[in-house]
Amino acid sequence: MHLVMIGGSDAGISAALRARELDPAADITVVLADAYPNFSICGIPYYVSGEVTHWRNLAHRSLADLEAAGMRLRLDTTARRIDVPGRKLLVTTAEGGEELLGYDKLVIGTGAVPVRPPITGLSGPDALGPGDGVHLLHSMGDTFAVMRTLEQAAPARAVIVGAGYIGLEMADALAVRGLHVTQMEQLPEVLPTVDPGLGYLVHAELAARGVEVLTGTTVQAISTAPPGGPGQLQVIAAAADGTAVTRPADMVVVVVGVRPETALAADAGATLGSKGAIAVDPMMRTGLPDIYAAGDCVITHHRLLGQTYLPLGTTAHKQGRVAGENALGGNRVFAGSLGTQVVKIFDQAAARTGLRDHEAQAAGFDPVTVGFEADDHKAYYPGSHRIAVRVTGDRATGQLLGMQLFGHKHAEIAKRIDIAATAIFHHMTVDALSDLDLSYTPPLGSPWEAVQMGAQAWVRANQRH
Repeated sequence: MHLVMIGGSDAGISAALRARELDPAADITVVLADAYPNFSICGIPYYVSGEVTHWRNLAHRSLADLEAAGMRLRLDTTARRIDVPGRKLLVTTAEGGEELLGYDKLVIGTGAVPVRPPITGLSGPDALGPGDGVHLLHSMGDTFAVMRTLEQAAPARAVIVGAGYIGLEMADALAVRGLHVTQMEQLPEVLPTVDPGLGYLVHAELAARGVEVLTGTTVQAISTAPPGGPGQLQVIAAAADGTAVTRPADMVVVVVGVRPETALAADAGATLGSKGAIAVDPMMRTGLPDIYAAGDCVITHHRLLGQTYLPLGTTAHKQGRVAGENALGGNRVFAGSLGTQVVKIFDQAAARTGLRDHEAQAAGFDPVTVGFEADDHKAYYPGSHRIAVRVTGDRATGQLLGMQLFGHKHAEIAKRIDIAATAIFHHMTVDALSDLDLSYTPPLGSPWEAVQMGAQAWVRANQRH
């Protein structure tokens, strides 16, 4: 049995590792377009900040670890075309030649690529790029280019276009390095995956750390700066009222999201679904014979929404594991995502799982969202922090649909959102959260956990309706 995995990131490596666990005799080849298998793209901002001291530390496993696990890695090898009837993959090798790889089963894990927004100066023959200090950020190659700008050009000012997860983490990273950072976001508030009230708290943390935050601001052009002015670059934008906004910069980082990389699969005849991602069933089958797909290139089966597109590292690991098992004849099903996410912004953290109010309404629920604040542990014990809690449930059934949290990075925000994610995964009601037997000691918690107090606030408010 020869398995070929296209892509050496979360999904491809997870598929290969699972296949190796199940069948030590399987012949496994991983084809990846660069030389950095199993690197944590999520960790890039912390290498940029200097908190991760060497780029090699971003590897989940070293190349030697992966080879010792029994897989053959074809580095700097680009998958060009899939011959579906012949079960062959045409690749361009590291040396530039072409080669056909035969396979019995194929797993596509081509991932996603950064969205390049329609900003003058980002595309076309005169486009600015990493050599000019203008960066899109997604791969290790992109990371090395950012580090070259930081180390060789010694920039004083940076403009970050986008205020999602990576944009916020990069604002943190560059501010920690001592740059003056301006963050521009087209939407009315930063971190638009949470409610504006929590986004405002993130906004306030950025501002308190010296980051200039410009929301409702659409970037129109990036150009070299006029002679004699500050900075090497100039970013031209429009405020929500149409007023022109111009900021000088020595480097610009554009992080406005990703889109699935599906050209290889689409050319082979794979069906595309939400946001142009590869359509797969819960067993990660593409519908093409003996071809599976997983990770940021495929649709997401969401436990409350059905089919959507929600690229997350945790999801890619799970989907890859399912694809690797089923490629060996297994019958495993991807149980579905809830979009559980957490991000650190300086000393604060924001998290969400499940649905927000407008998402729940669009999915056919009758949602009620209630806000509450609670301490992360008993306030009489030193060092307590307030946590902002937002609970979304269905008015008629009481089903828990979503939760959002904001609080100090030491307030266990990530683990508290996991309580809610577990409850939603198992279709619990909001009221049933109060029945969970959770741990308590005054330095670490309260008799009623903060998440439970938020749930009780929701029940009280819903009873009044």
